[in-house]
Amino acid sequence: MKKIYLYTIASALTLFGAGCNKVKDFGDVNNNPGATVTPIPSALLSNVEAGLGGYASTGTEAISGGQYAQYFTETQYSGTSLYNLPQNSFAGNYGGNLNNLQIIIRLNPNKNMVNVAKILQQYIFWIMTDSWGDIPYSEALQGSSNILPKYDAQQDIYKGMLSTLTTTINSFDSSPISGDLIYGGDVASWKRMANSLKLLIAVQMSKVASVSALGSTSVKEAIASGVIENNDQNFTLKYPGGPYKSPWWNLYNGRKDFAEAKTLTDYTASTSDPRQVYFGGESEQAGNLNTSNIGVPYGLARLAVTAFTDANPKWARVLRGDKRLENGSVTLITAAEIWLARTEAVQLGWAPVGETGGADFTKGTGWSFDQWGLTYAAGVAFAKGLNGGSDTVTPGIELISTQRWVASYPDGHMAWDIWRKSGFPHLTPAPDHTNSSGQIVRRFVYVPDEYSTNGKNVTAAAARMGGDSQDTKVWWDGGN
Repeated sequence: MKKIYLYTIASALTLFGAGCNKVKDFGDVNNNPGATVTPIPSALLSNVEAGLGGYASTGTEAISGGQYAQYFTETQYSGTSLYNLPQNSFAGNYGGNLNNLQIIIRLNPNKNMVNVAKILQQYIFWIMTDSWGDIPYSEALQGSSNILPKYDAQQDIYKGMLSTLTTTINSFDSSPISGDLIYGGDVASWKRMANSLKLLIAVQMSKVASVSALGSTSVKEAIASGVIENNDQNFTLKYPGGPYKSPWWNLYNGRKDFAEAKTLTDYTASTSDPRQVYFGGESEQAGNLNTSNIGVPYGLARLAVTAFTDANPKWARVLRGDKRLENGSVTLITAAEIWLARTEAVQLGWAPVGETGGADFTKGTGWSFDQWGLTYAAGVAFAKGLNGGSDTVTPGIELISTQRWVASYPDGHMAWDIWRKSGFPHLTPAPDHTNSSGQIVRRFVYVPDEYSTNGKNVTAAAARMGGDSQDTKVWWDGGN
């Protein structure tokens, strides 16, 4: 982990003498950035927020997760969707975003700036631990005082995230939040976001019986304190365009390597789901209004997949063109995801007294439709299993999980989490898989550098998890 320490130093320097050029078009975050010799908390916060979009769009955790969950498949350079060894490094997260947030915490400009920094750290740690399993957490970000941090067991990381979020939610005051590109410094919005994150984390560990009480308590606390309930409250990063383009625009910037997978287009066709109008576009050109439901068969080797795309030039690109504009947005937590997670909480017996699963399910699907500019009708095919759409009848876990999978599109990491935990929707592994087991990837494996720089701790983590393999299930993974 010496590498992480060095990355930490380099990252910190980017916001000292050089200022914050990366995010200048998101707003004026500091007054003479070329002259500053000390870190500016508002600039650090803006810098982190400007880079958050990758965690729910085209960053490694999301674009790979989206292939394992069969939102996407590769069209030219098949590898990830064929389950090549997912040997990805997490060091950049520590040296970049997590460290910049830790600097804010150390500087302690005011209570609410520290609170937001801690909340964002938990969001990033959540993405990381769900991707790799055991990672440095309690001893991370200590700089030169500990360059070889231990890897915490994932169950301890989950408990730590929930504890930190609970403490933070309860400690907001009236101090200003400067440099906030997402909620403009609104305290109520940050509390809702933190409660929503707390709820999602709690539901994610629902298959582990030993933490059922903690999960139930966390869900009830989050809902009582206030979670995201409509799309105006979504945790969304909006890009200004120009030099700072949406990552969804960048996905097809001179390339067309990814397609919407036939797995998803087949499902939306079977349920007559109108969201498919926006899920897939027939052209990689931003702004194009022509939709496509021609999903590309999942997990094919290059010659087979290019034969398909050559024969079907209107194959479905990821998102219709008007959803891939330079000044587009990436939504990281949505009202739909929260209402559907609440539906699952009712099904688990974790929800507050009086909350009904049928009503939550209808709200979840309704807000998902609204997110795409559509109006939800309770009679659509996928809701027919809900006993006529009764507000008092909770749907089964397969319907809940499958609709969570659909409603989270195109956030591939969220889809991967949902599938691994529940086993729904039913996914068939890539026919042209390259891994020996032929199974869908369950986690990223550690890179060789971790073994050469922090060998004792990474070896202990691998042994604790049952092996450093892409087939090893993370702690909460209860799927097939």
